[in-house]
Amino acid sequence: MTSEIKDFLKDLISLPGLSGYESPARQRILHEWQPLVDEISTSPLGSLHALKRGSGDEPRPSILLAAHMDAIGMMVTEIVDGWLRFTQIGGIDPRILPGQQVVVHGRQDVPGIVVQPPAHLLPDEVSPRQTVEMKYLLVDTGLLPEQVNEVIRVGDLISFAQPPLELGNDLLAGHSLDNRASVAALTLCLRDLQRVRHIWDVWAVATVQEEITLGGGYTSPFSIRPDLAVAVDVTFARGPGGPSDYRTFPLGKGLTIGWGANIHPAFYRAIKETAERLDIPFHNEVMPAHSGTDAFAMQVTAEGIPTAVLSIPLRYMHTPVEIISLKDVQRTGHLLAQFIAGLQADFMEQMKWEE
Repeated sequence: MTSEIKDFLKDLISLPGLSGYESPARQRILHEWQPLVDEISTSPLGSLHALKRGSGDEPRPSILLAAHMDAIGMMVTEIVDGWLRFTQIGGIDPRILPGQQVVVHGRQDVPGIVVQPPAHLLPDEVSPRQTVEMKYLLVDTGLLPEQVNEVIRVGDLISFAQPPLELGNDLLAGHSLDNRASVAALTLCLRDLQRVRHIWDVWAVATVQEEITLGGGYTSPFSIRPDLAVAVDVTFARGPGGPSDYRTFPLGKGLTIGWGANIHPAFYRAIKETAERLDIPFHNEVMPAHSGTDAFAMQVTAEGIPTAVLSIPLRYMHTPVEIISLKDVQRTGHLLAQFIAGLQADFMEQMKWEE
């Protein structure tokens, strides 16, 4: 991976952009994508739509590549003597919160720390040997109560403040790699497409609200009406204490290609054959029900859209120290670009639902 793309990803995961409030991330992606596409716009819900036109005769078929840009985080629910109570935006395990550095986005950005009261100050029914529920945790900003009341209100957002950290073996740790690692993969795809001819129109879409409503996953394909759609997301990488069965995949050993009810069988086979031809390492990911991605929404939009899922293995999902392999990000972007370059004008005529 080029240092330019790596720096872009590190910038992107340093920004807030919680579900429903994606503007900081969207502006950074807009800046990165604008030189790579022919048109770019923002949907009524806030998803970013970038069109790179193909070279085929009009009306050209189109493919939509979706990566959600929203992040999990928290929201202030109560201010008590200068301390902040909060709730979650998206799925957060309360076990990882005590001691985390955060930023409270009030009238100005305020640094803070998530703290857990000592055991003797917790209600009698809360055992210190068990995970303390989120409703008992607090954010301490260090400000006096009157100072807090001047700059922070109920409803203000709280984002993680863990800076990106480069690890050995080309790994990157940080918050919001779910799913901004896939935004970086789409960026690499758009860069690759600058150098190759492709017949189809390509829509790169950074969707909103995947973590809470799938809002961008439903509305963007309804607006664009592509012939094909790909959800690019992350999946569970193997780690300490976790399962080593079909639910997890080795980190840095290739992306995954989804197989299940959300995936069109012919689309799956075409992507799989491209990966095999290019010797791009991949794993089949069994998705027996809801894929847990925007694919669930895109597949059932309008009359139905043939959909596929590509995923980047990630450790410690929904924590401030998620870990991905930069090699897997690069492989995902390259596979997407090469698949698009190989799409012929009559590809849809061969698309039959045959398991």
